[in-house]
Amino acid sequence: MNNNDNYENERCEATEIHDDLLRIVNEKLPDEDSLYDLAELFKIFGDSTRIRILFVLFEAEVCVCDLAAALSMTDSAVSHQLAILKRNKLVRSRRSGKSMFYSLADDHVRTIISQGMEHLEE
Repeated sequence: MNNNDNYENERCEATEIHDDLLRIVNEKLPDEDSLYDLAELFKIFGDSTRIRILFVLFEAEVCVCDLAAALSMTDSAVSHQLAILKRNKLVRSRRSGKSMFYSLADDHVRTIISQGMEHLEE
């Protein structure tokens, strides 16, 4: 059996366009720019190091040093990932003295991760 045989099971046996359904889909489908931005957002969640950082931030606001220690990483590596998360509005930061503290940007981040975990556990 070649790979093309596997795909045949995923296709319609006959070509039939359902105009009424296409009309509904086209009315609801977001514009290309929005879909691109959404895909880019999900790419950020595609890195296990960033997911680990977000899970730490679920529990508390922490400084870079604490994050690095908790994840057995260097400050530099953690800072690099935090910059990506911050640029994508998933975390926020505040300075206190010589320390930089990070927290989740909002509850949407928690919801996205929680729903992903729920999906995996089904």
